[in-house]
Amino acid sequence: MASNPPSTCCTVGVKHEGEPSGKTFKIGSIEAYVAEPKGNTIHKDTAILYLPDVISIWQNSKLMADQFAANGYYTIILDLFNGDPITLNQPPGFDFMKWLTKGTSGDNPHTYEAVDPIVEKGIAYLKEQGFKKIGSVGYCFGAKYTVRFLAKGKGIDVGFLAHPSFVDEDELKAIEGPLSIAAAETDQIFPAEKRHKSEVILVETKQPYQINLYSGVSHGFSVRCDTSKRVEKFAKEQAFLQAVQWFDEYLI
Repeated sequence: MASNPPSTCCTVGVKHEGEPSGKTFKIGSIEAYVAEPKGNTIHKDTAILYLPDVISIWQNSKLMADQFAANGYYTIILDLFNGDPITLNQPPGFDFMKWLTKGTSGDNPHTYEAVDPIVEKGIAYLKEQGFKKIGSVGYCFGAKYTVRFLAKGKGIDVGFLAHPSFVDEDELKAIEGPLSIAAAETDQIFPAEKRHKSEVILVETKQPYQINLYSGVSHGFSVRCDTSKRVEKFAKEQAFLQAVQWFDEYLI
């Protein structure tokens, strides 16, 4: 694998302050959130598909989608978990892999066989709205699906990942569009050896790529960090700007 499977560190973090300005809606039976750009900064014909971590559509992800919209990008978040996300800061002993393979109810798995159709519907929705180019941000769990759909003919044109989990090497080898990655200094899911292997693979794809490593932060920093800590706040903000600048260069 180019990154390890998700684990309990994928649920740890801090809820951020703010008032989301977008709205929730449904794409068929799929829960979604949309943030629409306003004013003269709208990037027409382009949209961002936000593929979230296991906490899905919540305060922090909504605020981030709003910020992508503030930078001119129509943005939607998809609930990748069929109404079964994980809540923040799970207690010790939470069986992450059981949830991943079977879901809370025991018959609602969150494997790629279940998630791929959700992503496909999100891409189809954006195309139906008239968007000609689609960028995707994938955070932790969502990173795997940004990579999977950056393959030829899958619908994503440009990708950005932060602290990716569960990405297979073959999936990374198959990308056919520009890819940017924000990595944490301390990350058992995307440790140095996986990061370096990903670099080798990205060179071989001959696609534009970028990997930025942020010191003083750990897995999940771009979404769930403690913004009262200066180093974490800085890294989170810089990772967001990394994504925006990548899309400004390759998506518009």
